[in-house]
Amino acid sequence: MRIIAGSRKGRVLFSVPRKKTSVKPISSRIRQSVFDMLRPWITGSIFLDLYAGTGASGLEALSRGAQKAVFVELDRFCVRVIERNVAHLGFGEQAVVVRGNVLSGLEWLKYHSHEGFDIVFMGPPYRDEEGLPLHYTSRTIELAAAGNILSPGGLIVAQHHKKEPVAAPPGYEIVRQVKYGDTLVSLVRREKNGA
Repeated sequence: MRIIAGSRKGRVLFSVPRKKTSVKPISSRIRQSVFDMLRPWITGSIFLDLYAGTGASGLEALSRGAQKAVFVELDRFCVRVIERNVAHLGFGEQAVVVRGNVLSGLEWLKYHSHEGFDIVFMGPPYRDEEGLPLHYTSRTIELAAAGNILSPGGLIVAQHHKKEPVAAPPGYEIVRQVKYGDTLVSLVRREKNGA
């Protein structure tokens, strides 16, 4: 897994051995497509990477000119991998890595960005250990809205299974959906005068 573009283009990222965790990183193809869509908003942005895994999305954002990235991940082993990747790429001054449970609420993230995050990327797990669908995406979007963590006009980029229904809470709208095999990427925007 490598950084696709920007100041760290081509740099290799440390990954999480499959034996250690069930994390499935975003594919390079999807990451390339998502960041092509986000190009107008990345430079100077405050980026939040939820369910961060290896940190590939937040690190890609930093490489492409994001001002700051906050990574939230529950798995201890993944947190160590993210910290290693941040140090390896020299983003220590621009990155904050936090071990936390996204589903327990997100209000506390305002401490890391008082004006709100410009882009929130989320790639929650699709299935549990028994293979049953988890459907975390809409719940996480609702928590982001309830926590008031997005800046007005800010974007949520949600990577989820194509069969998982996604809804936008009041003050937010789904502006685009792109399918990649079994994966759907939904772009949800906070209205500039929304709640």
